[in-house]
Amino acid sequence: MKIRATATILSLIMLCISSSVFAADIAGSWTAEFDSQVGKQKYTYVFTVTGTSITGEASVNIAGTDSKSKIAEGTVDGDNVTFVENLNYGGQDLRITYTGTVAGDDLNLKRDVAGQGGETFTAKRVK
Repeated sequence: MKIRATATILSLIMLCISSSVFAADIAGSWTAEFDSQVGKQKYTYVFTVTGTSITGEASVNIAGTDSKSKIAEGTVDGDNVTFVENLNYGGQDLRITYTGTVAGDDLNLKRDVAGQGGETFTAKRVK
């Protein structure tokens, strides 16, 4: 009986450890700066993670104009991250999709702006 109880406890511990290993920790603030077709963009992403779901907010400065947008449809699976930024730029709603990977304090992202292509860049964790 003791062996069965010990095996059950060990199984639960392993399950907890493996669950935390498979999802990268991206909760918190990240900053990025990159050149685009509309000029230099400076972003701050603030991610909230619940299980494998990502939500949050993006603050951006594009050519001296500040705006904020919601982050939605986000998921984290291991080191892989995907999310959508719904940005209103100059009165036009833009759906920006992101895919990327987490590597320590770097978030390597590729984004597609409304199906028209985009940029590849690295966001850095704010400590």
